[in-house]
Amino acid sequence: MTRRPRATLGRVLDDLGSTLLEVVAGRVDPGRSVGGVVIHDPLDPPSMPSDALVLGVGLAASAEIADVVRTVAADGAVGLVLRVPVDIDAGVRRAVAEEGLVLFGLTRGASWAQVAALLRSLLALDDLGGVDDQTLAGAGAGDLFALAGAVSALLDAPLTIEDLNSRVLAFSADQERADESRKETVLGRQVPERYLRRLEQLGAFRALYSTDRPVYLPSIEGAELPRVAIRVRAGDEILGSMWAAVKEPLTAEREQAFVDAAKLVALHLLRHRAGADVERRLRAELVATVLEGGPAAGEAASRLGLAGGPACVLALAVPGEEAEPSSVEADLQRVAGAFALHLAAVHPRSAVALVGGVVYGVIPLAADGPDADLRAVAVAEEFLSRIGARSHVVVGIGGVAAGPSDLPQSRADADRAVRVLRARSAGARQGGSRVARLTDVQISAFLLELGSAMAAERRVPSGPVARLAAYDRQHRSQLVGTLRAWLEAFGDVTAAAAATHVHANTFRYRLRRVGEIGGLDLGDADARFAAMLELRLRAMVDHPSPDS
Repeated sequence: MTRRPRATLGRVLDDLGSTLLEVVAGRVDPGRSVGGVVIHDPLDPPSMPSDALVLGVGLAASAEIADVVRTVAADGAVGLVLRVPVDIDAGVRRAVAEEGLVLFGLTRGASWAQVAALLRSLLALDDLGGVDDQTLAGAGAGDLFALAGAVSALLDAPLTIEDLNSRVLAFSADQERADESRKETVLGRQVPERYLRRLEQLGAFRALYSTDRPVYLPSIEGAELPRVAIRVRAGDEILGSMWAAVKEPLTAEREQAFVDAAKLVALHLLRHRAGADVERRLRAELVATVLEGGPAAGEAASRLGLAGGPACVLALAVPGEEAEPSSVEADLQRVAGAFALHLAAVHPRSAVALVGGVVYGVIPLAADGPDADLRAVAVAEEFLSRIGARSHVVVGIGGVAAGPSDLPQSRADADRAVRVLRARSAGARQGGSRVARLTDVQISAFLLELGSAMAAERRVPSGPVARLAAYDRQHRSQLVGTLRAWLEAFGDVTAAAAATHVHANTFRYRLRRVGEIGGLDLGDADARFAAMLELRLRAMVDHPSPDS
């Protein structure tokens, strides 16, 4: 195993420079070490580690930038990160040159929380013992299967590398030397449930995750060969584990090789995750920027490949209020990942992001005619059929956007449609469609918005129904229910009487009282419509929709 220093400016630019950071002033020494990440706060100066990267949140004026450059350089910082565009004048350039500091620009569409998390994730690799760009028996850190093969050769045992959910990330090519349980695991790319239960009963995972040394398991029911396993850890975070099928305990030399190899595998997993996080988080920021509109939306759409041609926004949400927020968030994360894969297969220029508790998908369309969004309906229905009942999701579809500037309106349409679907799912209308265009539910959306506005202003609809409700409260009568039943039965007294479980003559008497008490002419079509609207609005004010 060979080792070279790792926590350097060169490494930061290699991993993040193409998507997040650009050099705007100063000269980068690729070998200059980076010792930490801090956020600049003039009111509460942070504790500055040596060789820190400083995030200059809110810095914009050139004079202020020059002052901060000199301040953080005096504390030993190696670089200052600012949001682009950066105001660089002669004073800033002079300060950067004199202090030997590098000024980085953080790209538009990326958040400060994002870059802080990613930088700290990269710097956490120091906890792996300073390994970087290592090779193990000729296998580089960029190929997890090659690493599995190299570790297998060191141990002379078939090996798997698994994540925290016991999914197989990579395996060595010599699995024919293992037993049937290992072969089943490799073929399914997942440790079977029955073996997981046995390992848990043995306390194997508890022992494994509590030590950096290999754990020997001499007997596992269903496995012919013993196992030796070691956790893969970076700092305080456990990333996964390695499992070798052996005939006997490892020698001291091979045990140490296993320990050293775990550090290299951790390096690979952390690098891979950091890169994936960069791509996912940046893409989510870009999608949010496009959907919100504004001056940066055009550039964000171009970076997503959505700059030309018609497109459509789909909004996915979990209906109802019964689930815990944490479980809803986890469900949405799973839905977002599955939906991204689905849309990628449908169209390579599609984009998906979880924004504000809603999963949004943007899908390009072949045309912008009146029925162009039917393609989006088909895509949504196919996705729901694939995930089945595993996730209770409804999908609202916005109108066709002729270009990026119209996508915010398509998003608003999709939000309105999904709100109707959520309200229906939370109410009595179960088993209906889980996909709707705004054009399909526009009147329902309007009623929801009107009801929400009245609820927000604490205004109760007034009119004939309000008078009937007051009479019912005072006399314990059922006049509102009588009116509702009659209207829902389209004026059929026999059907309405049956629905309310009273004799038809009794119902007719009550109906006359409705007209008298409410001052309502049931023969007037406009009066009937107003009464139906008042009934609906009263229900919405009394029982708001889930996202009112």
